[in-house]
Amino acid sequence: MPLLGRLGCNGRACHGSFQGRGDFQLSLFGYDFSGDHEALMAENTGRVDVDDVEESLILAKPTDADMHEGGKRFEKGEWQYRVLRNWIADGARFDKESFQQLKTLQIEPSEIRFGDAAENVQLTAIAHWADGTVEDVTALCRFSSNDDSIAAIDVHGNIQSGDAGDTHVVVYYDNAVVPVPVLRPISAPTTDTAESIAQAEPTQPIDVLVKQKLDKLGIVASGLCTDAEFIRRAALDITGVLPSGERVEAFLAGDAADKRQRLVEELLQSPAYGAWWATRMSDWTGNNAEQLNNVLPIQNIGTKLWFNWLRKRLQDNMPYDEIIEGIVNAESLEDGESYLEYCREMTEICGGDFDRYAERESMPLFWARRNFQKPEDRAIGFAYTFLGVRIECAQCHKHPFDQWSKQDFDDFSTLFGVVRAGNANQVSPDSKKAREELMEKLTGGEKLNGGDLRRKIQQAARSGEVVPFGELYITARGLTDAQKKQRAAAKKKGRKVPPVRVPTGKILGVEQKVELNEDPRPALMQWLRDESNPYFAKAIVNRVWGNYFGIGIVDPTDDMNLANPPSNAALLDHLASEFIAHDFDLKWLHREIVTSDTYQRSSATNSTNAADRKNFSHHLPRRLPAEVVYDMVVLATGSTQKADQLRGELDQMAIADGKARRRNNSDFALEVFGQSIRESNCDCDRSDAPSLLQSIYLRNDAEMYGRIAARDGWVAEACKELGIAAPRVGAGADPRAAAAQRAAESMRRQMLDRIRQFNKLPEARREQTQKRLVQQYNSVAKKLRKNYHVPSFEELVAAPNRWTELTPPVATEEPSGVIGSDRALEKVVRQAYLRTLSRYPDDEEQQVAIDYINESENKTNGIEGLMWALVNTKEFIISH
Repeated sequence: MPLLGRLGCNGRACHGSFQGRGDFQLSLFGYDFSGDHEALMAENTGRVDVDDVEESLILAKPTDADMHEGGKRFEKGEWQYRVLRNWIADGARFDKESFQQLKTLQIEPSEIRFGDAAENVQLTAIAHWADGTVEDVTALCRFSSNDDSIAAIDVHGNIQSGDAGDTHVVVYYDNAVVPVPVLRPISAPTTDTAESIAQAEPTQPIDVLVKQKLDKLGIVASGLCTDAEFIRRAALDITGVLPSGERVEAFLAGDAADKRQRLVEELLQSPAYGAWWATRMSDWTGNNAEQLNNVLPIQNIGTKLWFNWLRKRLQDNMPYDEIIEGIVNAESLEDGESYLEYCREMTEICGGDFDRYAERESMPLFWARRNFQKPEDRAIGFAYTFLGVRIECAQCHKHPFDQWSKQDFDDFSTLFGVVRAGNANQVSPDSKKAREELMEKLTGGEKLNGGDLRRKIQQAARSGEVVPFGELYITARGLTDAQKKQRAAAKKKGRKVPPVRVPTGKILGVEQKVELNEDPRPALMQWLRDESNPYFAKAIVNRVWGNYFGIGIVDPTDDMNLANPPSNAALLDHLASEFIAHDFDLKWLHREIVTSDTYQRSSATNSTNAADRKNFSHHLPRRLPAEVVYDMVVLATGSTQKADQLRGELDQMAIADGKARRRNNSDFALEVFGQSIRESNCDCDRSDAPSLLQSIYLRNDAEMYGRIAARDGWVAEACKELGIAAPRVGAGADPRAAAAQRAAESMRRQMLDRIRQFNKLPEARREQTQKRLVQQYNSVAKKLRKNYHVPSFEELVAAPNRWTELTPPVATEEPSGVIGSDRALEKVVRQAYLRTLSRYPDDEEQQVAIDYINESENKTNGIEGLMWALVNTKEFIISH
């Protein structure tokens, strides 16, 4: 089978496709030896003819391009031909009993370091079999390169070097997948570059391990970022919240040697840390409102309960393994809690006491999702969420880039078939009677089904009446107590007791079977937290690392497979082992990463690291996550009071919403900036990629203009300090402001109509009606002058057509002359930069901004333009 794989016979485009080719189907990639042997030996097909070997189609077709649709695969007499011929001549045997298992595949050399382009190295693959046999199988292997531009490999395993950099070539044989690191160092840095970036020898373990890899590549890391860059970067990455201008100023003014470490501690203790990381964990665990539909009696509550449950544990710094245990081993009823007590508490929680759900020991909503009910879906979702592994390929065939076979997938998915959750009408046998009594009381004996029943339950829940809830329970397949008694009695009387067949499943990569006569989830959890588990700790470490660097040590962050090895294996191993040693302490992990020099590198590059994307030699600028961008705009454009209130309460911010979709104006913005839709088992449900639509939104969306010109916005606050007119209120984010503007516009038009009618009257009539018209004018003017310029009555009578639109009030000079003071404008410009870019403007930026404001039609427009320009800079929208 490895030979047929090498020849491409069992590939997707040939006999390995699900339809096969020419009525001949092989297992995709050739890992079902027994099934493939049966296909080859099928009667009356002529594929294998042990009586007339040369007539076997498996020999005749691949050597005849005209006969074989797949073209000529080898010549008669070549070694491939001889191997197949000798096997057929020997009887084309396949003995399942004596079938040898591959123990290891040894590749030599195990690491390759090129010195220049166009160098060549030949790989050798040595198979070590379970019976002790060792053989060279290089000719039977398949080879691939993860980056052909750095290392190209041919079908014989010969590698040719290309561009400088590092990658892996991958060797496939039998069920083995072996990556081999290949690197070609960057040219040695010039003396000037090396001196300009001179750095002390690192001592922090992360920095040491990163430098070891960089030294191999001849890469010199960038220097450290500035304090202004650090506070912005750390605040957004740790908490998802833009720091206030006042906090930035205080940090920049501080001179303590450990002020960065102190800032990290402050951020880790802030409520925003728990909120932001609960949002990220909601992504990974699949917190989706649509998939929780009808799980609870009251709609759109489940996602908030899920989020709050995670948020409390993250804020309290509960060990990661204990958080996950509360999900994996989740139970609806807590110890000593009856079904009725459970329903009473859940009714009160869903009635508005949402925080109480966070106090419950576990979170069964994870198991209740509509897209998480089939054992196969649970196996795929479980592996994605807790292992960072994509196993869906193995659902149909052997995973092409990993060790998992279809049998591995089937054995694993079997474990999840005994878990029942998701049906609001479904409860354990022990709770069935209590539920029926509750339903009887609720319906008064009336038989209701479907939508009628749901509406009845929802109405009762809203009124505070205790309603029934679904329950997570296990349908263990062991013997019942009655059956055990019967068997014991039969055995006592000497009767023959038939053996009991207990269904079993297997944990991924574990040989020991798990019997399904009891809940298999504790065994799963025990395996997850075992320090020898190759995935659990690494998966969360890699995802957290990816949050801070924009790329994982394994990338994509949810695709930990043998053919996709870590860019720095020693670094990932160190962090995972230390994470376990620190009792799965997430705040330790955050602190360890963020206080490293590696995290604090500048985004400015040098001649050696400009092309580096995966070795962490400099900060990679990246577009910030959707919720963070949305909140940044709100905080930057809002007044100081409003922004402080939002930072303090959090609940009105996108990072603390908990939902993947919201039914208000923020939906559009969050969708535009790639908020996770949480619909599939893929971290790619969240997108941090820039797009044209994002630029259009920031530059031209009515919501953006509305926020900049809002009455409770920073621009209005700055104008008030300067003593100039507030900005004209647009129809942006606040619907009430839009309605007010429409009402004001209606008053303007009605007043103009009255003035025009007044001007058409004869002189005598005008004298009679003027007094009443002046009263009407004064009433309208009083209302409009709060926000708009209103011409005098005399001006309107003289030229009514000149009042064509509502404009901001005409500014009046303050006695102190503040308006004309560039010093006052300097303060405004500094505030604008601090609240948007978290830094002071340089001298040139300061002067350009002041000149722009002074040269604008009015200073109000100038300040609006400044704020608009700042939120549309790349510096605002990216991590830098």
